[in-house]
Amino acid sequence: MSQRHPHQQSSPPPTSATGPATVTVFASPASWIESEAVAQCHQVAALDGMTHVAAMPDLHPGKGAPIGAAMASTTLYPFLVGSDIGCGIAVFPIKLKRADPEKLAARFPDLDQALDPERDADDPAWAVLKGDIPAGHVDSLGTVGRGNHFVELARIGTVLEPDHASRLGLAAGDLVLIVHSGSRGLGERILRAHTEVHGAGPAPDPGAYLAMHDDAVRWGSLNRRLMAARVAHALGAEPTEPIVDQCHNLVELRDGIYLHRKGAAPGDGRDVLIAGTRGTPSYLVAAHAGPDAGHSVAHGAGRKMSRADALRRGRAKHTVEELRRTPVGSLVVCGDRQLLFEEAPTAYKRIEQVIADLVDHDLATPVATTIPLVTYKTADLGSAPRKGHRDLRDQRRRRGRQ
Repeated sequence: MSQRHPHQQSSPPPTSATGPATVTVFASPASWIESEAVAQCHQVAALDGMTHVAAMPDLHPGKGAPIGAAMASTTLYPFLVGSDIGCGIAVFPIKLKRADPEKLAARFPDLDQALDPERDADDPAWAVLKGDIPAGHVDSLGTVGRGNHFVELARIGTVLEPDHASRLGLAAGDLVLIVHSGSRGLGERILRAHTEVHGAGPAPDPGAYLAMHDDAVRWGSLNRRLMAARVAHALGAEPTEPIVDQCHNLVELRDGIYLHRKGAAPGDGRDVLIAGTRGTPSYLVAAHAGPDAGHSVAHGAGRKMSRADALRRGRAKHTVEELRRTPVGSLVVCGDRQLLFEEAPTAYKRIEQVIADLVDHDLATPVATTIPLVTYKTADLGSAPRKGHRDLRDQRRRRGRQ
């Protein structure tokens, strides 16, 4: 069973790699921080060239490297970014006459079905594409993926900084689309090409890796715009430009140092949406993190349970239908029953504690909360036809016969 680790803060990061890297955990003793995740931070800190590891309050164990950390090094390590290069969260204002979750949930498009540049050339969502598709990667365009990715219709709840919210064009009660997704198969292909030859070792040609990495980051941003446009059109609204779009899986070269972020959002003067769960608020914050925090903030609530634990415990406590409606009254569109349990709100840490830790460490200022109305995980094309989905099933059958 996972153990909590008491908050320990080390000295500020050194400016060179001459000594062991420092590790700073930006969390209070009340926060749930697994000892395994902290151990991963120290394992990363021992890598050649590492100077500092900043762990966010949403820190949790990942595959080979912690999730929820900013890791500074004189050496570029692709595995510290992971396979979902370019994953991030964007926020799009949306205008709807009525926000009835039941009716709107039935109108969400099938975001498992990719947009094909030839077959779907007349789809109005393509209007968001400016220039070429990054890396020419046409697979999976306009799709959300699995895991913790989602598209959510939400309303602005409590406005904590009215002036800042006003500058973003937001007021209490306004509606927004929140899109969390990454580069899909493109990032995975980039990491695999590296690991098959070099394993977890450094990039032998950082420039070549960064060129591919930057394509994946641009692809992820384009994909979030495509999904927002698809949903807006399906709900009878006009697509808008994002007011927030921050990637939390990337590496940047900063003052000669490679700053790897895995599940950590850029926090140097940016506006960031820090995701809660489908059954809790999320927080739009003004981030102002310095070098000791790797110029970064948390990207979400962070997992408290493994997927296996969430599945086992969830099945013992809840039915599928109970999980389709959340404690805040919102609806969940998810045809994958296992995913419903794996991504249950109880599998995550308390978002309020994560935000409190960021505030206590002067890394961010909350601007406003967002309250879920409809959270889309994966298409629910069950036996009972729902508005907008009968045609999708008919289209799939016709394509299968072609």
